[in-house]
Amino acid sequence: MTTGVEFFEVKDPDAPVRGYLHRAPGSADLLILTHGAGANCQTPLLAALAESFCASGLSVLRCDLPFRQTRPYGPPHPGSAGRDQAGLRAAVVAMRRLCQGKVFLGGHSYGGRQASILADAEPNLVEGLLLLSYPLHPPKKPEVLRTRHFPTLHVLALFVQGTRDGFATIAEMQSAMTLIPSRTELVTIERAGHELMTPANRDELIPQVTSRFLAFAGTTAG
Repeated sequence: MTTGVEFFEVKDPDAPVRGYLHRAPGSADLLILTHGAGANCQTPLLAALAESFCASGLSVLRCDLPFRQTRPYGPPHPGSAGRDQAGLRAAVVAMRRLCQGKVFLGGHSYGGRQASILADAEPNLVEGLLLLSYPLHPPKKPEVLRTRHFPTLHVLALFVQGTRDGFATIAEMQSAMTLIPSRTELVTIERAGHELMTPANRDELIPQVTSRFLAFAGTTAG
């Protein structure tokens, strides 16, 4: 793969892919990252992580979920999850054609949740997950857990969670992770909320997440 950042698109009405491909020189492995329910692939968190991973030797595709490609603003409509998962699957298939090594999948909040559900349904699709601010439950509704697929998730997963995230306390996240039979790890970000990255913690957060994921996933980067 060559160096640079380029617009990438697969025009498929059922599973469209649209985003930006950061090509790391000599990279054999690649990470696909997507966004949360209220954002897009241009969000500062994804852009900063993509630049950092690429500089460390891991290529990155940051992409818009299908719902965002047809709805510029607002959250996904009810029933969008299946199509969003299909879009992520199409992104993985497209990236497999471009890289010769491992392909990882992840995202922030809603995007990470859809990535994990897809990886549960197709355990051989990707080599690992990076889950940023996993939305374990709706705020103030700890009884409504989004862990139905955790007991059958057989893909390694690195979780990154802020200590002030209203969608999950650190204790709740640790407890939920025990349901997953594959190897997991939790990176705790002090004083961070669901947005995870702020101007105050950016310089510490981005290299921390980059280095922890590269070591956890065992990529050829770094």
